[in-house]
Amino acid sequence: MDHRRSEKIKKKESPSWRKNFESLKYIPRFFTLIWQTNKWLFLANICVRLVKSILPVLMLWVGKLIIDEVVLQVDFSEKNFTELWFLLGLEFGLAVISNLFSRIISLTDGLLGDLYANKSSVELIQKSAKLELAQLEDSVFYDKLERARRQTTNRISLMSNVLSQGQDIITVISLITGLIVFEPWLIVLLFIAIIPSFINEIKFSRTSYSLQRSWTPERRELDYLRFIGASDQTAKEVKLFGLANYISTKFAEVAHRYYLANRKLSIQRSLWGSLFNIIGDVAYYWAYLVIIMQTVSGIITIGAMTFLSGSFSRLRGQLQTIFSRFSRITESAMYLQDYFDFIDIETEEDRTEVFQKIPEKIQTGFSFENVSFKYPESEKFVLKNITFSLKKGEKLALVGENGAGKTTLVKLLLRMYEPDEGRILLDGKDIRNYPKSEYQQLFGAIFQDFVKYYFTAGENIGIGYVKEIENRPRVEISAEKSLADKVIADLPENYNQRLGKRFNDGKDLSGGQWQKIALGRAYMKDAEIIVLDEPTAALDARAEYEAFERFVELTKGKTSVIISHRFSTVRMAERILVLKNGTILELGSHEDLLANEGLYAELFELQAKGYQ
Repeated sequence: MDHRRSEKIKKKESPSWRKNFESLKYIPRFFTLIWQTNKWLFLANICVRLVKSILPVLMLWVGKLIIDEVVLQVDFSEKNFTELWFLLGLEFGLAVISNLFSRIISLTDGLLGDLYANKSSVELIQKSAKLELAQLEDSVFYDKLERARRQTTNRISLMSNVLSQGQDIITVISLITGLIVFEPWLIVLLFIAIIPSFINEIKFSRTSYSLQRSWTPERRELDYLRFIGASDQTAKEVKLFGLANYISTKFAEVAHRYYLANRKLSIQRSLWGSLFNIIGDVAYYWAYLVIIMQTVSGIITIGAMTFLSGSFSRLRGQLQTIFSRFSRITESAMYLQDYFDFIDIETEEDRTEVFQKIPEKIQTGFSFENVSFKYPESEKFVLKNITFSLKKGEKLALVGENGAGKTTLVKLLLRMYEPDEGRILLDGKDIRNYPKSEYQQLFGAIFQDFVKYYFTAGENIGIGYVKEIENRPRVEISAEKSLADKVIADLPENYNQRLGKRFNDGKDLSGGQWQKIALGRAYMKDAEIIVLDEPTAALDARAEYEAFERFVELTKGKTSVIISHRFSTVRMAERILVLKNGTILELGSHEDLLANEGLYAELFELQAKGYQ
């Protein structure tokens, strides 16, 4: 994104005062989730806070009684400390209870925080799995996902703040009651002392949220630069191409722009905060002076003076905390909105459509009828007017130069995307009429950009059919089918060996070894339809030949789609579909296409010459 365009967007994203308060509507839903997390911890937290909220005014009042008793004993010639010892013991007991309750609150806050972070993270993972691939590949949508991801661990402070707010409001009410009994007009000075600070806090909480939200793409870029600058996956190229200075400079430029924007906000917040605090201090000491003069004049006792000055001081601090915390609550609630906005995105499972039942056994196969597709935000069609049939039990190979649309066609078949025009039929019925999750279970697949999971070797294969991941015999059979069993046999802990170097006990594999492991996933499900997208790109010629000889044998009677640039593999298919610029150029058997002397024959001859 252009820097100036980015700055314009940031200026537009300043939320209004009304939006601050509107964000509070998400708090009840947030507390419902916390209640569902652990209701007994939640109840214990609230009960302890309720009791603790009245302890400050009780301790101030007991302190008043102690001082008045001390003054009384000074004036008496015959001393009697019974009442004084009782009051001291009472204040000590209240202090112990207050400290104990503070620790219980901290403990329950922490436990609820951990449980909520776990629950919301699980919910986020499950939600992401239900989203369309097109959504996850969109940069604007990914910013929304990134903001939601950050809220899974940081929002428990919102719970603590809201509950503390309620606790402090009860404390303030009790303290204000004490002030009204002695000097009601002190309440006016009290609000003069804290209102300016509240205005300052609420103003800058809006600005802080706006800054964080508008800089989401840049913060994602910083995270990415940190990753590629210090990762085992990129280390070879970083060293070979001498990229360290380039990456670090790029990181420093983006980070410094963010620092400057944040510095400006921080300075403004500090300057205005200092000014408003001075106003608050003037109001506070004005009230303190009045209390002292009334004590000197004999209007109130020394004990009453300590109670009033202590109550006023505590009230000022409590109210400042309440107003300051309120700004943090509204700011946190705006971040919380990001999380709920993401969780509330409608998916197919949320719709009330009535779907057709997936056929128990495929009868005829698939048909593409005038299928056209273009990626979101693009005007160019990747596929145009694709029409062909994939018969039950047939092995079909897709061939074409890079960018011809082979992988995109497979993604449409798998319903990773939906066609913009035309339709795809399964046994004569539009595949969009089937539940997507159930439809996708018909397939076993491996892609050229398969994921290297840093799990155990057994788990890496078992995830191909996660329902049977604990079925070790099935995992071992799948490994044998993909020739991964020999790779695993050489590992120190065999199927229990963690793969990859990210963790201390991990063992890394070569590209070909990883590919055999990934290929085992395709066999794991024993699906009716197998899709292999460049499944042997990292294998040597002998291993590739063995893998496909076994593949042909093991998939007899199964429907298969293979994408490969190696014609020794392609020629094993019963039919070959040749794509060029998103359209079908040729379709037929290996022998038919050679006789046709078209693009397939040309590519075949070029590759054959390379081996001569």
